[in-house]
Amino acid sequence: MRGMAYDRFGDDDVLQLRDDLPDPPVGPDTVLVRVRAAGVNPVDMGIRAGGLQTFYPHHFPIVPGWDVAGVVEAVGPALVTFAPGDEVFGYVRRDDVQWGTAAEFVPAPQRCLWHKPSSLSFAEAGALPLAGLTAYQALTEALDVGEGDRVLVHRASGGVGFNAVQIAVALGAHVIGTASPRNHGFLTDAGAAEVLDYSAGPISGQLSEPVDAVLDLVGGDTLADAPKQVRDVSRIASVVDPSVNDMGGRYVFVRPEQHDLEELGRMADAGQLRVPIAKAFPLEDLVAAHRMVGEGHVRGKVVVTVG
Repeated sequence: MRGMAYDRFGDDDVLQLRDDLPDPPVGPDTVLVRVRAAGVNPVDMGIRAGGLQTFYPHHFPIVPGWDVAGVVEAVGPALVTFAPGDEVFGYVRRDDVQWGTAAEFVPAPQRCLWHKPSSLSFAEAGALPLAGLTAYQALTEALDVGEGDRVLVHRASGGVGFNAVQIAVALGAHVIGTASPRNHGFLTDAGAAEVLDYSAGPISGQLSEPVDAVLDLVGGDTLADAPKQVRDVSRIASVVDPSVNDMGGRYVFVRPEQHDLEELGRMADAGQLRVPIAKAFPLEDLVAAHRMVGEGHVRGKVVVTVG
């Protein structure tokens, strides 16, 4: 199998294009996906550096990537939800780290996939799952956002944040985002009612009144200021800093979930959720894609295309 892989942890120079990767296994409840596009996320750099060794078993060679969009090549004998030829997208976080999405094929547990929304290209669908699921689960589960809530989204122009703005708007919320001035129009076009400049001082001092819910995507001083931003500290959620639990809020670690993927697809097809692509790289340029994401301040998503 052809794909990008690495045999040791390290910087982006450990990534190599290989034509000799072993064919992935297809278990009874596994879908073998022919990859068309794979999203690139900051967590990919963390895994490559060895940052998740204490959480998951790792087996070399490791193919990076958790986001995917593609076409079903084969299915295990226990599956009835998918069939060869189906177009799918998903967040392929397995119980170990080895078979990622930056390759010709990826074996995906059925819980990780859903049918690709027809309104999205493969590149757009491949860029959506991890960031979209993170935003959706934080807003609907940890924060219970609903009609009329005033919701503050920090780092709103990033991958998770931009999805969160759109999803919160679809849920009926009044959304306030934080971003640099150059991204204010980007967010108002996505439905944000207000946009605040994070470089202009603490956000608690810029709000006209406390909000109903806060989604923290920054941590540090931003999270420390969050109790002053919200009416009830139990409605603070962070996806970057588990210490939010100590202040009475909720830490969110995204998980694969078919229902949530289906909801993201429904919102996309209803015109409520768009996925801007900052740049699409060919598979062999995955190193450049990792570098672009690692530099930060990317507006939109970075993907690699396969085939």
